[in-house]
Amino acid sequence: MAEPLLPPVSRRGFLKAAAGVASLPLSTTATLAATGGDSRLVVVLLRGGMDGVDLVQPYADPGLESLRPALALSPRSGLLDLDGFFGLSPAAAGLMPLWQAGQLGFVHAVATPYRGMQHFEAQDMLETAEVEGRAGRTGWLNRALSLMPRAGQRRAVDITAAVEPILAGPNPVDVWAARPDLPLCSDEMHGFADLYAADPGFAATFADVAGAGAGGLFDAAARRTAIADMARQVGVMLNGDYRVASFSLEGWDTHVDQRGQFPQAAGDLAAAIVALREGMTPAAWDATIVLALTEFGRSLRINARGGTDHGAASVAVLAGGGLSGSGLSRRAVMGRWPGLQDEALFDGHALMPTTDTRDVAAAVLHRQFDITPASLTGKIFPGLAFDAAAALLQAG
Repeated sequence: MAEPLLPPVSRRGFLKAAAGVASLPLSTTATLAATGGDSRLVVVLLRGGMDGVDLVQPYADPGLESLRPALALSPRSGLLDLDGFFGLSPAAAGLMPLWQAGQLGFVHAVATPYRGMQHFEAQDMLETAEVEGRAGRTGWLNRALSLMPRAGQRRAVDITAAVEPILAGPNPVDVWAARPDLPLCSDEMHGFADLYAADPGFAATFADVAGAGAGGLFDAAARRTAIADMARQVGVMLNGDYRVASFSLEGWDTHVDQRGQFPQAAGDLAAAIVALREGMTPAAWDATIVLALTEFGRSLRINARGGTDHGAASVAVLAGGGLSGSGLSRRAVMGRWPGLQDEALFDGHALMPTTDTRDVAAAVLHRQFDITPASLTGKIFPGLAFDAAAALLQAG
């Protein structure tokens, strides 16, 4: 078949289009499902491998300063103290009012059973909860829908994008693509810079596009505004029939210049959670839990480019009024901290996992939808024991 004729395009326009194709998906897509009852759940997938030790820093662990002298903070240098041992990155300062209200929580040193370094494999396991063999075709959140109230009253519509794997499966969901022109995040920009580095012409053109500022391919302020607008709209939707939503935030693959890249991604996450709350009625927010998860963490040692490579454990972020009155709202960072001594590290370079990501998800599903332990461990997360999830739910 002959190729269709295309209108003339400038080098600038071509590069912008090529960048969009090469890095799909760049748009932020929200996937939603309607269930009965008042409880709500929002799952945020932090794609790229979020550095949990940068977001929630163990400033009282002496190993932090020795492993990361260029990244380590303390309350004296701007870190926001959480519990006397851990502190929150100042880039996520917008979340501190939620912490003070008992509507924010963290579970540290969490990971799926995956121990490889490939993003897509790790994300498949995160979203399908398949422990062995090829990732399954249904997402754990879709499987959970079958066990939530009034399962027969869900409806589905596919507007512009495919359902993300976490909600893929036999239970119907709606798909709403927030906007297709979201500016690139910083890790995507660095990735394209590396891709075009060997071609002086492309490299120069890309540098021009990347440095265009407001309205350009990389406009950090416009990106954050778009993310906040999307999250606020998801909040509005959750005021109605929807009870489950899932969306992704990119920007966490900080192989280069982590001091420059990470604050942008952390700020985007904080802005999304705050905007989600702004879109909801007080009653809806009080019945909501937000669960933010990533496929793996980062190396604890800084590489030659000022970034961090793929690691093992990270941190799970919890937010929402639905945390109140449970062990998930204990105003202390949860999870068993493994320490940062050399002998305590995973493979000599990364944070050792001590909590299974599935345990955190199971605790939230039980809390929000009263899904039984038998269903959680037999149908949603096969082979998982409920003990660790139960421990998270116990009052702290």
